[in-house]
Amino acid sequence: AIIGSLFVVCLSIMIALPFGLLSGIYLSSFAPKRLKSTLGFLYEILASTPSIVIGLFGLSVTIFLHKYYFHHLLPSLIISALSLSILVMPYLVKMTEVSLDSIPKKIKNIGRSLGATPMQNLFLIELPYATKEIFGAIILAMGRAIEDTAVIMMTGAVAMAGIPTSVFQKYEALPFFIYHISSEYTDKSELNQGFGAALILLLTSLALFVLASIFRKLINKKGIIR
Repeated sequence: AIIGSLFVVCLSIMIALPFGLLSGIYLSSFAPKRLKSTLGFLYEILASTPSIVIGLFGLSVTIFLHKYYFHHLLPSLIISALSLSILVMPYLVKMTEVSLDSIPKKIKNIGRSLGATPMQNLFLIELPYATKEIFGAIILAMGRAIEDTAVIMMTGAVAMAGIPTSVFQKYEALPFFIYHISSEYTDKSELNQGFGAALILLLTSLALFVLASIFRKLINKKGIIR
């Protein structure tokens, strides 16, 4: 279950990260005002959507694709990762947009005053300056993904699946294991397993934040983060 949780979280972040960062950059630096307002409103709606709805959406899409196009496609690790990427993407978009919008004008104008193009200024000045906030958004998204139960319950997580060898297989995950064992336990030892899994989930989340903090300090020493 620990390995399954790490698999689905890493895969969902890998899917959501490029779309979330690029969307946030576009909204902050290139989108017209009216389009920026519209897309921002849509992302806020997506962020407020209950996770069970996103799980049902992922399941519905899987059923549709299974019936009409891919007959071997079933709820699996990849479906859970895609659904979780939808769940966490608004965090990445909003934090990226806010971090770029909050950069002081004098910092934004440094590159332009030296003759840099808008793209050069973005990648050489603005994004390095906002790295700390963007990295924080990534950690927030990982924490949101690793604790969710509703999405993975609908899209591929099961109680006894072992370690998956393919993204198209079912898998185990800590949140679903905790839900399963606490709702169907038959004796004290099984209930203790649920508490133990909850402790492991907390420690796993803590480990992610500690690793993120260490990584950020290493980058800070190299002068990439202000």
